[in-house]
Amino acid sequence: MVMRIVFTVAPILFGLDKFAGVLTDDWTRYLATEFNDVIPGSASDAMHLVGIVEIAAGLVVAVTPRFGGLLVAAWLGGIILSLLLVGGYGDIALRDFGLLAVAVALSRLASAQAGSRRLVPEA
Repeated sequence: MVMRIVFTVAPILFGLDKFAGVLTDDWTRYLATEFNDVIPGSASDAMHLVGIVEIAAGLVVAVTPRFGGLLVAAWLGGIILSLLLVGGYGDIALRDFGLLAVAVALSRLASAQAGSRRLVPEA
């Protein structure tokens, strides 16, 4: 339950901050030019799109943690790749790798919990 709450609240807050700019003054510095080149608009526009996706991912975790955990893990994989391409953010990439592993664990736990419910006969 703790992982579900964290992976619901954190992506939503990070997504909202892409618009508010409270946690950092410039989210675009974490965006690799390779990603920015394929995303339409400016880097700022790209980060707003990132914010929308993060909010959606948090909501998916709240509703369906089996799928949402994998969605967040995949999203973190993209963030890790971007951080490594930008360079100089290996420490943040390593932290995000740990979060990716926990998001996969959330998905697996939610799947196991759903499977155990199916095995319990109804009264």
